[in-house]
Amino acid sequence: MLGLGLLAGCGGGGDGGDEASPAPTSEQTAAQGAAVRGKKIVVDPGHNGGNATHPRQINKQVSVGNGRKACDTTGTATASGYTEHAFTWDLANRLAKVLRDKGAEVQFTRASDNGVGPCITRRAATGGRVGADAAVSVHGDGGPPSGHGFHVIVPVAVGENAGIVNDSVRLGQAIRGAYRSGTGIPYSTYIGENGLDRRDDLGGLNLAKVPTAFIECGNMTNAGDAAKMESASFRQRMADSIAQGFEVYFGQ
Repeated sequence: MLGLGLLAGCGGGGDGGDEASPAPTSEQTAAQGAAVRGKKIVVDPGHNGGNATHPRQINKQVSVGNGRKACDTTGTATASGYTEHAFTWDLANRLAKVLRDKGAEVQFTRASDNGVGPCITRRAATGGRVGADAAVSVHGDGGPPSGHGFHVIVPVAVGENAGIVNDSVRLGQAIRGAYRSGTGIPYSTYIGENGLDRRDDLGGLNLAKVPTAFIECGNMTNAGDAAKMESASFRQRMADSIAQGFEVYFGQ
């Protein structure tokens, strides 16, 4: 994705551990599934379908805790025109179904893919407002076409989010391992370190009240990544993998 306070993807930093997490045993899988049951999870589909036609609304500056940024952005797209907002909306709905089938309660930050916003401040507030146990913001990155792979973004302490940073990192690491194992997509070659990026400029992380991580599921400007992201069956693999990340996180 390209610059969205609650949804973005550029920067540096990271965490060690270059290997994908090993596949869980059947006993671990059962325990993890039980851990997800009853949990309340916020899923934030990056951007929105009406953003591009409402520049005044989405360019409004809002506070992100340590500065000001645009209310939202339009996101990116593949060379064939598959937009990030459509990708995240489809993936979020697939992910929500998987999680609900496992017994979790899922809340979205937007109700459709033809609206505007909401601003990153409202998206970030959703977890605390609904009493969520954790949140994930899903995106597709708009990196250099020669770069490929995925990365997970986690917060650093900038003030009021200090209490959720450690758990957010654990959530990010769990999603990173499950996504790598489940999809086979490599860690990003152009950003972060071993698939993890720590940032202090995203409203969705700076203003979060519950453990939160962002995932840039691939680079939409890279032909290989784009082909996977445009595939409905592969998006299902992505959804299954992110859901597995929540199972690992809640099962720890």
